[in-house]
Amino acid sequence: EQPWLIIGGWEATPHSRPYMAYLEIQDGVSTSLCGGFLVSENFVLTAAHCNGKLDLLERKARLNGYVGLIPLPVAHQRMHPGTVCSIAGWGWTSAHNNLSSDTLREADVEVMQDAACPRNPGGIYRNYNPSTMMCVGDPEKGKSSFKGDSGGPLVCQQTAQGIVSWGSKVGTPPAVYTRVSTFIPWIRKTMRMLQP
Repeated sequence: EQPWLIIGGWEATPHSRPYMAYLEIQDGVSTSLCGGFLVSENFVLTAAHCNGKLDLLERKARLNGYVGLIPLPVAHQRMHPGTVCSIAGWGWTSAHNNLSSDTLREADVEVMQDAACPRNPGGIYRNYNPSTMMCVGDPEKGKSSFKGDSGGPLVCQQTAQGIVSWGSKVGTPPAVYTRVSTFIPWIRKTMRMLQP
């Protein structure tokens, strides 16, 4: 499965998302291009090797006017369906080309009911788990994250509520995001353990 660009979005204003990270992740001979986001001076949160899991990468960042942090949600906080959030990334802009964007692009997307990602056997959402995942993106609006956006944040009310994870092969919404609030105890514990 390939890593998950922004479909139906627009170019982000330079420096408007100082927490965004562009990652090249080497796994043996293959390289994945992913998004990530700075949650402390020493840690970038992303999807592990862009495969839909969660990972914390140690990176020393120098915070300034162009590099900043995004807050994490409180543990187990839930976003109500209908909440409008934003996504950003350097991934594909269309299912019809395989070109990633050379500029950061963004879009507004809506949190959906879990039922909008139905767990039908054999269906694309069969592995959807409402306790650890969020169903995001109104099918009628057509805006979504896509290949190359994996690991980037779903920003709701100025906090990183989700992580771009996976979705349909052609980029139609809704897409599935890791629910960050479920993992807050693990994230905090891991950051404390690894803190230099």
